[in-house]
Amino acid sequence: MKNEHPDCAQCPFKVSERICRTDDGKAPLSCPTKNKASIIDESIKEYEKSDILEFAKQASIQEGEGYGDKELGYEHIKPIKPRILEVVEFSQKMNFKRLGLAFCVGLRKEAGVVGSFFSSKGFDVVSVICKVGRVPKEKLNVRDDQKIAVGRFESICNPVLQAMILNDEKTDFNILLGLCVGHDSLFFKYADAPCTVLAVKDRLLGHNPMAAVYTMDTYYRGLK
Repeated sequence: MKNEHPDCAQCPFKVSERICRTDDGKAPLSCPTKNKASIIDESIKEYEKSDILEFAKQASIQEGEGYGDKELGYEHIKPIKPRILEVVEFSQKMNFKRLGLAFCVGLRKEAGVVGSFFSSKGFDVVSVICKVGRVPKEKLNVRDDQKIAVGRFESICNPVLQAMILNDEKTDFNILLGLCVGHDSLFFKYADAPCTVLAVKDRLLGHNPMAAVYTMDTYYRGLK
């Protein structure tokens, strides 16, 4: 590979042959498993911290429990759990009690279903909508022609406030549901509790952005 920086997405070797999967595996010149030994050691030290170790351990166990037929061999494994159930099971493993749900107004119906589902599993659920605070978009120096509702009052999506409210409510774990690109980034930046994503925003594809990836060479070839 020509790039000197890590670019695992373009690794030319089969997964089963890669050095990140086997001791005598193959690697391109830019491979971080070969070239970043000091950072690898640094990361391992982080896992020695008790809270990080427990979080990573339970995440790894949850990953393994997401597959069935393991006794038949790796070639025969199959997925058996939807992500929403894995969120519940992981939260139970971590002994989380209070879950934060930060959601988009466009997925308010789905948020109701998700919040009720989490509550039915015994969690205390705190949910906050993106438009919380009723802050006008003009506060962000957004022009009227740049708004969705031109000529009308429009609240900003407020991920900073969403995060701050969940911080104030001392949530153990935050779940994002449909926050916009960029808004989700701000939420991550300001949230105190660890976070996960149940679903991302994709207005065009019904919140399934992988549809464009899967059809990049056919229906969505125009994106190239």
